[in-house]
Amino acid sequence: MPILTHSLVHTVQRGQRAVAYGLLACGLLLVTPFAQAERIKDISNIQGVRANQLIGYGLVVGLDGTGDMTTQTPFTVQSIISMMNQMGITLPPGTNLQLKNVAAVMVTSSLPAFAQPGQTLDVTVSSMGNAKSLRGGTLLMTPLKGADGQIYAMGQGNLVVGGVGAAANGSQTQINHLSVGRISEGATVERALPNTLLHQDIVKLELKESDFSTANNVVEAINKKFGPMTAQAESGRVIQVRPPESMSRVSFLANLETINVALAATPAKIILNARTGSVVMNKAVTLDSCAVSHGNLSVVINTSPVISQPGPFSNGQTISTAVSEININKEPGKVLKLNNGANLSDVVKALNAIGTTPQDLLAILQAMKAAGALNAELEVI
Repeated sequence: MPILTHSLVHTVQRGQRAVAYGLLACGLLLVTPFAQAERIKDISNIQGVRANQLIGYGLVVGLDGTGDMTTQTPFTVQSIISMMNQMGITLPPGTNLQLKNVAAVMVTSSLPAFAQPGQTLDVTVSSMGNAKSLRGGTLLMTPLKGADGQIYAMGQGNLVVGGVGAAANGSQTQINHLSVGRISEGATVERALPNTLLHQDIVKLELKESDFSTANNVVEAINKKFGPMTAQAESGRVIQVRPPESMSRVSFLANLETINVALAATPAKIILNARTGSVVMNKAVTLDSCAVSHGNLSVVINTSPVISQPGPFSNGQTISTAVSEININKEPGKVLKLNNGANLSDVVKALNAIGTTPQDLLAILQAMKAAGALNAELEVI
């Protein structure tokens, strides 16, 4: 039976001990067990039915003196001059524009599947210069392009910025982010994406999590409802489905999405967050027989200033020194035996009983895994 020893040295006072079954005090969260069955629409996507990202460069005008500093953002001035030329306004050569109410921005949106010309999209407007705030601004007509360089939508409208800021006499305060705004229904679709889903002989399902057992269960459920050889798994993620000719494609997909499928048992897994000290493990985690030793050591340093005053009418100087008091408190270590096949609740109870903190738990679980006593996959994020 492997024996693991774990010592902890902190320069801060040890926190309150977690009581038995006190999951949150140990930074340990439990994963809700999976349901017995899930709909196909909840565990998979239809291949080809997805959103497409759009992006564009534009100008926001009407700012209250919080726009780009044009001496530091020449692209804002170039954009203004280009726009004015398109409108028939020519500026004299060498004109030095000092603009405070204009900001260069990037506009992003997402074109959903089956979007048609005339539909509206929400857009996000983000400053790319040194504008202090986009609050109260108006986005001028901005073409939004896809990855192929084609224009699919046009954006324009008044920004809504969920924040506020103020400054006076060198003091400044700000709530939320002022350099990003949003326009609800701020873009109009001008071009539809070609989609041949409704005309294909085969529809492919893509599982959100690759798993051969789940893919096999999906195939069996589809064939049970629509007949043999309707579905066939290509891999642990992709499932090929052949719609029957007697049903319309939309009706078939609607019925397909509502089929309940039994999910395969999830693998034992533990997620460790080294930055926050949180640990998440599922119910499949078990242990082999092992012993864990844990001891707490706390170091407390108190520093107090001591001031020495010179005598009256003397030429001495006041001297300030510091006196430090160091206390080291060490509690005796505890050795706890964990039996073979212990389930998650037993693991939680045992680790809480010896007063583990979140950082202790990270090290103990890693040591258990290294000793071969932990039957689970460790993933550090």
